[in-house]
Amino acid sequence: MYCIIALGLALVVWPGVLRHAEPWGLAQGVVKCMLTAFSLLCIIGIRYPLQMLPVLIWEMSWKTLWLLLVALPAWRTGQMDEAIIATAFECAVAIIIPLAMPWRYVYAHYIQKTGDRWRAASAQML
Repeated sequence: MYCIIALGLALVVWPGVLRHAEPWGLAQGVVKCMLTAFSLLCIIGIRYPLQMLPVLIWEMSWKTLWLLLVALPAWRTGQMDEAIIATAFECAVAIIIPLAMPWRYVYAHYIQKTGDRWRAASAQML
């Protein structure tokens, strides 16, 4: 999963990041930088797949929220423009994430398992 995402972003996002002729606008700059950071985290995820699961959960979560809160209402009201359609298609590709997610591990590790205490965790860092 991480390899597919990292490779896809390397092909789609990185060329524009490395060679952009004009300054980006605020929204485009934020998106490009976040996707670049996400691709770097996915490269780390190739080596440490379980430790990097929160990155995949974040990706799946924001895309699901965007589809439900932006694309679906626009579709229902007939206000889908080309930008929303393109972004909806890009977000829909994330459907492969839940198919590859180790849900038993996610449940056992992030839901069932007792959380770390903040004091104990900060004391261990020192």
